[in-house]
Amino acid sequence: MSLFKVSIRRMTLGLAAAAMTLAHAQTAAAVNLEGKTVTWTIPFSEKGGSAKWANFFAPLLSEALPGKPTVVVKFMPGAGSTKGANWFQRQRKGDGTVMFGSSGSTQFPYLLGDPRVRYEYKDWNPVMATGTGGVAYLPPDLAKKFDGSANNLKDVNFIYGSQGATRLDLVPLLAWKMLGLNVKPVFGIKGRGDGRLMFERGEANIDYQTTSGYLKGVASLVKAGKAVPMMTWGSLIDGKIVRDPTFPEVPTFKEVCEKTDGCETSGKAWDAWKAFFTAGFPVQKIAFLPQGTPQEVIDTFTKAFDKVKARPDFAQLSSKRLGKYPMFVGKDAKAALDQATSVPETAKAFVVQWLNDEYGVKLKK
Repeated sequence: MSLFKVSIRRMTLGLAAAAMTLAHAQTAAAVNLEGKTVTWTIPFSEKGGSAKWANFFAPLLSEALPGKPTVVVKFMPGAGSTKGANWFQRQRKGDGTVMFGSSGSTQFPYLLGDPRVRYEYKDWNPVMATGTGGVAYLPPDLAKKFDGSANNLKDVNFIYGSQGATRLDLVPLLAWKMLGLNVKPVFGIKGRGDGRLMFERGEANIDYQTTSGYLKGVASLVKAGKAVPMMTWGSLIDGKIVRDPTFPEVPTFKEVCEKTDGCETSGKAWDAWKAFFTAGFPVQKIAFLPQGTPQEVIDTFTKAFDKVKARPDFAQLSSKRLGKYPMFVGKDAKAALDQATSVPETAKAFVVQWLNDEYGVKLKK
C-alpha cells in the first residue's frame, strides 16, 4: 500500500473517530438537563391520587437527574384523562423535558375501545411504574349498618361521584353491583379528589380513593370520626387476592363478597372484576417519555428512577405518602405496562355488555 493511501486511510479513520467523539459529546449534552424544566403532565385534577403520586416523585427525580433540573407537575384534566393522553400522543419532544403520568383511568378506556381514545400505549416509553391500592369508605351513620357484609346496606340509596364508568371507577362500580348495593354514580368529576370533596360536603354517601389519596385526604376524616373504611380492593400475590399491606386491618372486597348474600367469588362477574382490578391497581400509575425519545434519554431517566428507588430513606418516605407497594423501573416498568394493558377477551366482553346494560355506554366488544 502506498504511503499516500495509508495517509488517506489514517485521516479517514481519524475523522470517523472525531465524528464519534462529537456525537457522544452531543448525546452527553442532550441528557444534561442543567437549567432545564421537566414538565410532568398529569391528566387529572390537582386533588387526586395521581397528583399526590407525581408531586411525591418530582423533587426526588429532580435531585437524581443529571444537572438537577426543575421538575414541574402540570395538570390537564378532562374526559376522564383521555384529553391529556391524546395530547401526549402528539408530543415528539424527546429531549427529556416532557413526561406524562398515566393511571388506571387512562388504561381502562384504552382496553375497552372507548371512542375518545386517540392514544397508543405501545408508542410510549415507560420509565417507572408503581402499584397502589384502593379503599372504599362510608359516613359513620351508614358504617353502623356494615357488619363485614353488605346485607344491611342493600336498602340504602347511595350517591357516588364518578369520573366515568369506563375509567378506574369501573372497579368499585362493578364491586358494588356484585354486592347488591344501589349506587347511583354522578358522572363527570375530574379526579378522585373531587369525589372526596363531594363526600365531605354530604353530596355523596359512598366513596373510594386510591391509597395516596386516602392517606392524604381521607385518613384525617377517619381520625375525626367523619368517615369509616369499609373495604379495600386488596393486593395481588401469585394471582390471589390478599389484604392490602398498607391497610392490613381492613377486609378486602373478596372477604366482604364472601359474606354477602348473592355475591360470588367465582364466575363471569368475578373473573371480569379481578381481571380489571389486576390491570388497574397492582400496576396503577406509570411515568412515560414520549414516542421518538432517544434511547440515551430513556436510559438517563431509568437510571435516575433507579437512584430514587435505591435511596436509604425511600421505603419510609414512599410508605407514608403512597403506601407499601412495589416500584418498577426500566425493563420491569415495560413488563408492568404489558400487564396493565392486557385483559382476557372474555373479561372485556363481559364488561362491555355490563356497561351497556347498566349505564347505556356503547363500546365495541
